[in-house]
Amino acid sequence: MWLFIILHLFIGSTIAGSVVIAALTMGYDTLVPILVGAGIGFVAAFPVSWFVAKQLRGLS
Repeated sequence: MWLFIILHLFIGSTIAGSVVIAALTMGYDTLVPILVGAGIGFVAAFPVSWFVAKQLRGLS
């Protein structure tokens, strides 16, 4: 569980940052699209983090 949480910190911030940068690049530069993009990145990082943690636990 701790591995999943630590991975989510890094993966979540990376995905959320990428989505926010994509929103800004497309011209959505107000508060709501930026927060929506950050939220989408935060939620999308859960299955990615779970998969990566599962794969890392399988290696050891």
